[in-house]
Amino acid sequence: MESKADGDSSGNRLRDKAKILGSALKRLSRGKRGELVADGESPRSQDGSSSRSSQISPNSDPAVKPLTLLLFHSRNNDVEALRKLLKEKPELVNETDYDGRTALHVAAAYGCLQAAKVLLENGAKVNAQDRWNSSPLADAKASNHQEVMKLLIANGGEIMGTHGQEIRSVAPPTILKSDWEIDPTEIDLTNSTKIGKGSFGEIRKVLWRGTPVAVKTILPALSDDKLVVQDFRHEVELLVKVRHPNIVQFLGAVTKKPPLMLITEYLPGGDLHVVLKEKGPLPAATIVNYALDIARGVTYLHNGPNTIIHRDLKPRNVLIGESNQLKVGDFGLSKLMKMTNLHDMYRMTGETGSYRYMAPEVFEHRAYDKSVDVFSFAIILYEMFEGSPPFSHMDAYEAARQVAKNEKRPSFTKQYPPGMKELIQECWQGDHYMRPLFVEIISRLEKINQELQAAIPPAERSHLWQRRSAHGHHASGGCSK
Repeated sequence: MESKADGDSSGNRLRDKAKILGSALKRLSRGKRGELVADGESPRSQDGSSSRSSQISPNSDPAVKPLTLLLFHSRNNDVEALRKLLKEKPELVNETDYDGRTALHVAAAYGCLQAAKVLLENGAKVNAQDRWNSSPLADAKASNHQEVMKLLIANGGEIMGTHGQEIRSVAPPTILKSDWEIDPTEIDLTNSTKIGKGSFGEIRKVLWRGTPVAVKTILPALSDDKLVVQDFRHEVELLVKVRHPNIVQFLGAVTKKPPLMLITEYLPGGDLHVVLKEKGPLPAATIVNYALDIARGVTYLHNGPNTIIHRDLKPRNVLIGESNQLKVGDFGLSKLMKMTNLHDMYRMTGETGSYRYMAPEVFEHRAYDKSVDVFSFAIILYEMFEGSPPFSHMDAYEAARQVAKNEKRPSFTKQYPPGMKELIQECWQGDHYMRPLFVEIISRLEKINQELQAAIPPAERSHLWQRRSAHGHHASGGCSK
């Protein structure tokens, strides 16, 4: 558990207000937690526990469904395994997961060109649509996988849904006139399970129209607090603007009468904090793929003139989704900005977020931009390699003070892939102008990922799953060709 100072990550914000008012792949699915939560908050999982045991190998466990294997092999560009599986079960090629996504969606989203070719050769529907009506080509375009785009277009692929379009050109719905307002009678909180707690409410797992979802509720006692309601509506207004495979999916909200509720997809896999707490340092291949998922999610938030700065990026806010995919969540502290220049600066609330992952300029109440998320990302990367947060012998506030006032940075004690230490050091630069943009970070991570994959002997690649499972997770995806 983090020290009490991590719980102070939101303390200044709350004090200001007081002054004014007073596993296995198939088991991994969806979750959301409350805003302004101390880093000592209990972890989230499907049954409310922190257990994340997952010792499953595709070669040994009959519980792993064929579709799960198909998605895994597609995301890892494993052509040989794909051909073998589809020869045995050709009907799998167009089966869909929870989100209505086919294996071709997965291959397209992660740039797995050879996997996409095998799937198309075996009858994959090139214009299959997921639950957001997005086609594989739209997913490939959203991630700028040019070779996969050419292949899909050559096979009759079309852009469908929003993944391949400019989402900022569509006027977002407003609180008073929306198509996502949910009838509160559809949310039965009496038959729910508490999975998290925030400063202004709690998070519960409920069934909504037959589907498990996560519901953030505002405490009834705070329903008349204008600032609390304003923050809640801000988060709703922000979430309706975002939709990305690496962002926790907003489903709807109750905004017209108490209790106010925000409904998102439910991720029973928990969060990255739980993984690091239980498993310690992760394998390099796993880290790189996890880092790519996080970077892609934040790149989406940072892209375009209406930039979303997360401001509280940390392992607790990185959740485990379908096929072991990471998703960035909790936008209670995020800010939506109108950007005109690349490094436009804004005077925003200082000491916003969690101290241990906080950029120096935020700690010192200086103007800052979206590069604060790059700094936090570097700390997460470091923690995944080292197995513990930086300066773990200090309380979180003192760690942040040393970073900001004395320009202290933690020491590297583990083995890192070539180029990774340099990337981390650039990302946590004190001068925010020196930090790379996330689009550059993705490019460098993909290069590191290619080098890691090339270093693995072909005979060992079929055993990767079992080795990854020993750490509770597999490192899937991240193909760039």
